[in-house]
Amino acid sequence: MLLGFTPKSVSLKQAVVAAVTALAIAVPAAPALAWGQRERDTLTGVAGALLIENVIRNSRHTQAQAAQPQYVPQPQPRYVEPHYQPRYVEPQYQPRRRHYEQRVVVAPSIYATPAADAFKSYSWAERRMIQRRLAVFGYYDGGVDGSFGPGTYSAITAYANAQGQGRALRATNTAYAVYDGLIY
Repeated sequence: MLLGFTPKSVSLKQAVVAAVTALAIAVPAAPALAWGQRERDTLTGVAGALLIENVIRNSRHTQAQAAQPQYVPQPQPRYVEPHYQPRYVEPQYQPRRRHYEQRVVVAPSIYATPAADAFKSYSWAERRMIQRRLAVFGYYDGGVDGSFGPGTYSAITAYANAQGQGRALRATNTAYAVYDGLIY
């Protein structure tokens, strides 16, 4: 290896420069040579100039390599099938449909039934008697308070259906017959 150069990277010019440099360094150390001071100074100047030129070239070469753009692989574009949507779609003929209103039958409140009206016409004591009798027969399990509510309605309906008088609660005058059967 000559002055830091490997054999693969040494060109002829670099080898000459290296030899002259080595000679310039070795000449002042060799007193056996009969060169005068001028010759030695000239040779030292030439060797120094060649050495500096070599250093400058190497630095330029290194800077040029560093300044070269590096290849960075870019992702390849992918083909995407275009999806077109028409702006206007011609309406298709559809036969007219008849719209029927759906009637919703709402059951009346239990408080507005004929059974409730008939129950409310009795006195407070008679209403309590009706509830007590429904409780004794096992149809009513609420408090015996004499007021008509969901518990009383369910109990009287179950009692009337068990006696075969379920239809009697649909009208006020026939509902009296069911209640009178519980009181008397």
